[in-house]
Amino acid sequence: MKQKAVQAILDQGILPLYFNPDETVSVDILRAIYKAGIKAVEYTNRGEAALNNFKKLVATRNEEMKDMLLGVGTIKNLQQAEDYIAAGADFMVSPGYVKEVADKANAIGMLYAPGCMTPTEIIAAENNGVTFIKLFPGNMLGPEFLSSIKEIFPKLLFMPTGGVDTTKENIEGWFKAGVCAVGMGSKLISKKLMEAKDYATIESSTKDVLSLIQSIKK
Repeated sequence: MKQKAVQAILDQGILPLYFNPDETVSVDILRAIYKAGIKAVEYTNRGEAALNNFKKLVATRNEEMKDMLLGVGTIKNLQQAEDYIAAGADFMVSPGYVKEVADKANAIGMLYAPGCMTPTEIIAAENNGVTFIKLFPGNMLGPEFLSSIKEIFPKLLFMPTGGVDTTKENIEGWFKAGVCAVGMGSKLISKKLMEAKDYATIESSTKDVLSLIQSIKK
């Protein structure tokens, strides 16, 4: 289960993430990015509607897009982790490192990507079996931060999230520094596009970023 999630994220080189309080909009966005070629996505645990929306996403995935992996983000405690695991989450992401969530993920063989901002946090996560680190917030840290610390953590995979832009310059800078993927939220699936229900643009922008990443990786 863990390796499958890691591989899906590595293959696409991006982890799109989003939340919308509307269940139908949430499902339609999932369909749009799936059509664009996305096979792993992070749905963010924000607000009251998130868990029920996630259950709806899982049901839709099971019917229409069986090869899509649904991860959940903004997991801050064990209770949230357990709720989403019960709802069918394939992997978990946090804004920070939560030991109890890492323990739970280890116990069931699930990918857990905690947000880390310092070498101390990364070491604590690594010592507890975490292999995939979300550098957060990415725009505060920058590619130079990863370039400076990467050699200390040869076995870890890194993915910046927060402020990663859709431009070639920005994405290329991160990949040159040694990331395995970039997490991309509002720069890709913006509030404006969601409000306009412009799923065609969400699909085409996602396709563009996917092909840009493939060309950078080559």
